[in-house]
Amino acid sequence: MSAITHDALPAAAINTKLIGLISTVAVSLGVLLSGFVINEPAPYELYMAGLIGVWALFGLRVSRTVAPLLVLLVVFNIGGMISMTQMSDLMNTPLYIAVSLFLAFTAVFFAAVTSAQPALYRPIFLAWLLAALVTAALGVSGYFGILPGTEIFTRYERAAGAFEDPNVFGPFLCLPGIYLLHRMLTSSPLKMPLYAVPLLVIVAGIFLSFSRGAWGLFAASSVILIVALFLQSSSGLFRLRLAMMSVIAVALLVVALVIALQFPAVSDLFSSRAQLVQEYDGARFGRFARYGIGFLMALEHPLGIGPLVFGQMYGEDTHNIWLKALLDYGWLGFVCWTIMIGWTIAGGFRILFRDRPWQPYLLCAYVVFLGHVALGTVIDTDHWRHFYLLIGLIWGAMALEARWQRGARPSIADTEPRHRAGPIGPRGRSLLALS
Repeated sequence: MSAITHDALPAAAINTKLIGLISTVAVSLGVLLSGFVINEPAPYELYMAGLIGVWALFGLRVSRTVAPLLVLLVVFNIGGMISMTQMSDLMNTPLYIAVSLFLAFTAVFFAAVTSAQPALYRPIFLAWLLAALVTAALGVSGYFGILPGTEIFTRYERAAGAFEDPNVFGPFLCLPGIYLLHRMLTSSPLKMPLYAVPLLVIVAGIFLSFSRGAWGLFAASSVILIVALFLQSSSGLFRLRLAMMSVIAVALLVVALVIALQFPAVSDLFSSRAQLVQEYDGARFGRFARYGIGFLMALEHPLGIGPLVFGQMYGEDTHNIWLKALLDYGWLGFVCWTIMIGWTIAGGFRILFRDRPWQPYLLCAYVVFLGHVALGTVIDTDHWRHFYLLIGLIWGAMALEARWQRGARPSIADTEPRHRAGPIGPRGRSLLALS
């Protein structure tokens, strides 16, 4: 009996490691595919649908902490289905709602798997970073015509990478950019070039997308990150270092911007896009005028008017996620979306500065999520795949905190090296460590 037990233990350990490796590769591949979305349904949808289905068969568990996210997002989409009943011609609306519901399930999926296996945070961030570097490089190459055929990775004379819309391409790059910025600010100064080079590629992609929303998102997220790190630290030396490195980073970005503006095509488009209010914003039936029209319409149609109908009526979609929720998903959908966003903000902030192994990942995801919430006032984000991934990462951390409070001590990995550049927590661990 003893011999059988000893022989079985190595096999069980090997099986556990193998399962962990397979799950890591599977989730990482899904995140990687999120950077290549030109048409709907994209390879990301097809792959993730299969992955979620297989994972569900082998024990996908939605914890009590994550369950409210599932309920809110499902009811949000039920509001969209009810709104469809107000349409005389459904057209492609069923597919649109199906994608919305699927993306809701991806948020729940990422929350569930990260709360069960916090070690997945690191590969998820690395996969997102790799996807960002590839799609940013494609966008930059296409914009400048560096390689033949790469012009297909531009739209409207703007870099778009492997995305259909530059206004989605730019925001997609922001989380990897913030991740690299965090590494630069908290790691050894000797490693700065290691992070600075890929950060430059990503910032170039954001800039050449000529998306005012992406510019503002990355700038605001960077400022919030630096402020959070400053407040989180009790070390005067670290705060001084943070200030100095922030100044250096800003100086490098200014130099890069000056160099980029030497190209006439870049300079002309930058001058046009840098204006706060474009002609299509302030025109008689421009974006801002449509906001007023849309909100008045929403008051008269509590069930909504049907997904995408507003855009067919006025030639442009709502470009405001709150108005879109009202018109496309009805009052029911709007209430669920508002509660979900508020719950994510409050729940994430409550645990933002706690000494946990996954805290750095939560911090990066949280500051970018806040920027996306603000960005939603001028653009629709209900079909942005990476936005649902951000939600899942934050809710996963919320579920991990609930486990921690119940006495469990989930860890990212016991053997991972931890940097000591940041403030030291009550148990001697760096709060700023990123594996």
